[in-house]
Order: sequence, then structure tokens, then C-alpha cells
Amino acid sequence: MRVIAGKFRSRQLKGPGKLRLRPTSDRLRETLFNILGPAIEDSLFVDAYAGTGAIGIEAISRGAREAVFIESHAASARLVRQNLEALGIRAGAEVIEANAVRGLERLAARHRMADFIFLDPPYERDEECLLVLEFLDSSHLIAPGGIVIVEHRRKTELPERFDRLEQTRLLEQGDAALSFYRLAAAA
Repeated sequence: MRVIAGKFRSRQLKGPGKLRLRPTSDRLRETLFNILGPAIEDSLFVDAYAGTGAIGIEAISRGAREAVFIESHAASARLVRQNLEALGIRAGAEVIEANAVRGLERLAARHRMADFIFLDPPYERDEECLLVLEFLDSSHLIAPGGIVIVEHRRKTELPERFDRLEQTRLLEQGDAALSFYRLAAAA
């Protein structure tokens, strides 16, 4: 695993080893960040279900002001911290060791507004993913113009609309898919 572009371009990241993680492929990560483009600069980027931290680290590498990594498993949270340390990233990164909803609740309680929230739950946890999206739909954690991105199995269909969130794009690549959500214009 490597950082694809930006300040830390081509730097290697420590992979999952024996941890049961499914890191986002380099190809899909590159596609994602090509879509997000320069909007990443000076953003608050949340990487929920962070795993290795590769997504949030890519955001920092491309100019995000801050990345928050939410990871519930202690060994994976340690891996994120190791990858941050290996790159010398000390400022502008926070690791929250909690499940996705609890981590997002902590951010919301601090009145944070994220420009990007990336969710990459284990593919077999579709129900949990829906709970997180429902939480985000009812919270004020998403900045105006903010985007929620969900990585999921290509064959998994996520709702096109919640009360406030609506799917604006679906990108399929191999067995994976990315669903992009924004706050609806009328919200």
C-alpha cells in the first residue's frame, strides 16, 4: 500500500498484516480522489472504519486541513497511529477509537462540521452502514456542500434518499462501488 499523490506521494503504508481488513484498492482510492479533486484542500476529512488509515492519510497528503480517523478495533487504531507516525504526521490528525456512530457523535458534540465523511464498513455490515447514514442524515455534522462517500459491494443497493441526504452519484469499479451523498437542496 502506498500514498498515491500529494505531499506523501509514493510513501509506503503499513498494511493490515494478519488483521482482517479489506483496504480500499489503490485504483479505487485514486479514482475517489480524482473525483474530489482540489476540494480536498483545507477540508475536514473524516475516515470512518479507518482500517489502515490510507484514505484519511491520502486526504492529508492532498492538502486536507485535518483528518479524523474513526476505528473501533484497538489493533487497527494502533495501525493508523503507526502509519501517521511513520509519515511524521502529528498535527491535523486525530484517531478516535470507537464505533462509527459513537465517533461521529463525539465530533457532532464538539460542533464539528465535516467537508467529507468516508465510510468503509465491512461489506457484511450493511445494516450498520444504514444506521450510520441515518445518524448522519439527522445530525449537523455535514458542512454545507459536504459529501458523504460510502464504499460498498457493487451488488449492495443503498437508499437513494434519506430525509436530508440524497445519493448524487454511484461509481462502480470491479466488485466495489462508491455511493456519494449530499444534503438535499431543500434540506
